[in-house]
Amino acid sequence: MKGVFVTGTDTNVGKTTVSAALMQRYRMSHELCYWKPVQTGAPPDNDTETVRGLGGCTDGEMFDNGIRLPVPVSPHLAARLAGTEISIEQVMKYLPANTAGKSWIVEGAGGVLVPLNRKQMMIDLIDALTLPVVIVGRAGLGTINHTLLTVSALRARSITVAGVVLTGEGIDDNADSIAEFGNVKILGRMPHLAAVTEGQIRHWAQRELDRDGVLAKAMEGRWD
Repeated sequence: MKGVFVTGTDTNVGKTTVSAALMQRYRMSHELCYWKPVQTGAPPDNDTETVRGLGGCTDGEMFDNGIRLPVPVSPHLAARLAGTEISIEQVMKYLPANTAGKSWIVEGAGGVLVPLNRKQMMIDLIDALTLPVVIVGRAGLGTINHTLLTVSALRARSITVAGVVLTGEGIDDNADSIAEFGNVKILGRMPHLAAVTEGQIRHWAQRELDRDGVLAKAMEGRWD
């Protein structure tokens, strides 16, 4: 499988918006497909439809099979309240038999240590998919600690961190400190957008996201 897994340092940090931006950034050079394996609060929450709109995506760029649970809480609790249980094996069965034809933008739920069940966490799903990870974090106060903890957790499992995207208003030094202390690439800083539209996301992604093309290798499935 080629592509990236988009995780966050917390909930509501901008994973879905960044996923849409990645679709806008790499569509011209790669055949892309977005996937949200686990969605809680659905409906009305529907990150797949949000990415479809903000990413300007076609039906062929969306893969809408996965775990969908109604209560907007952690996946393990949402599953329990629905009288079921999530397992990584169950999630992986949703994937088509051959995933090699496209580069996948896979969006997680919450952060890397969000529980899926009593024994497995989101980081275990990331490990099973063997994709390098894009971390999305807030640009403001507290982000250095939260982002470096996420980097450390992933590297402790020998999972590749492809880079970090910071969102919203923040302190300029935060990005530099994360890059230095985490030895990680800052792929972009998405400013606060008063009204998020497909055009705004496309404009930012094509000009500001991953300027150096760091993720091109991941999209091609040849990350070292």
